[in-house]
Amino acid sequence: MTETETETEQTESYPPLKVVREIPMPSSISPVAQAVLGYLAANPMSSTPPALDDIAGWEAMRQKSDAMMMEMVFAGQDPAAFPSRLLGGVTVYDVEPEDFDAASPLICLYIHGGGLTCGGGPLTPLMGRLGANDTGLRTISVDYRMPPHHPYPAPLDDCLGAYRGLLETTAPENIVVAGGSAGSNLAAALVLRGRDEGLPLPRGLVLLTPEIDLTESGDSFETNMGIDAMLTQRLTSANLLYANGHDLADPYLSPLFGDFSKGWPPTFLQAGTRDLFLSNAVRFHRALRTLGLPAELHVFEGMPHGGFGGITPEDEEIRLEVRRFVAGL
Repeated sequence: MTETETETEQTESYPPLKVVREIPMPSSISPVAQAVLGYLAANPMSSTPPALDDIAGWEAMRQKSDAMMMEMVFAGQDPAAFPSRLLGGVTVYDVEPEDFDAASPLICLYIHGGGLTCGGGPLTPLMGRLGANDTGLRTISVDYRMPPHHPYPAPLDDCLGAYRGLLETTAPENIVVAGGSAGSNLAAALVLRGRDEGLPLPRGLVLLTPEIDLTESGDSFETNMGIDAMLTQRLTSANLLYANGHDLADPYLSPLFGDFSKGWPPTFLQAGTRDLFLSNAVRFHRALRTLGLPAELHVFEGMPHGGFGGITPEDEEIRLEVRRFVAGL
């Protein structure tokens, strides 16, 4: 019997843990954060995904999700205030944080989130502004192509193309790559693939509540199911749509499974105790620290996927920690 067969037999011999209980509102978080959790519990964000071949269904879901994001997060903001340009043949937007320090030589290449299917187009500069405020850096927000019309590898090709374009004018030691959720997947994947293709590493990498394991194999995908008020279900369908028939465990699809021994930049990881993706951040952090690579993990109390909407003291703590990390690179 092989070692793998032995491990499988041992795992299958353990009965599943069955727990039925009510999870109260955490009293350990700020009142504003409690209000956000209460609102999310009463207004679930997730919806049943369409069939993989239902192109119109995916388009409708994207439009609904983007409209909800515009209303809830970016109300009153005008995407037209941020003109687009091409960088490495890819559409990008230049944005600045509210307290921009023009003296800093650093620039952030930001990859927006949205479950690999939403959040692009006119939302790209607004999402990038959030990233700029987190890092405090002048930011380039990438409007990468997405499924259903442009599945893998098109989105990663675009992110890598923008990085190549930026390297033509900016030294790698002045580049910080950042992303949130699905954007963290693409941010880590572009560093991994770029390194494998001979490109220099950026100065640092910021991954917020990262979706870096599309196989969804971590423990928190079970333990935080039904507890995460933002992600009320797995993103399996979107992951399969994005992968377009490729192996979900491929490191360019799930950077968690990459080989980091060939070089990796200092990395900032953030998640919450109620985040469905908590295991992603924990496992990525351990993978880097096992090799002695510089990596920070910040887990916030009671926080679901994506934080508390950017309006709570806890969200401000994330911003302060990210800026401290960037300043120390």
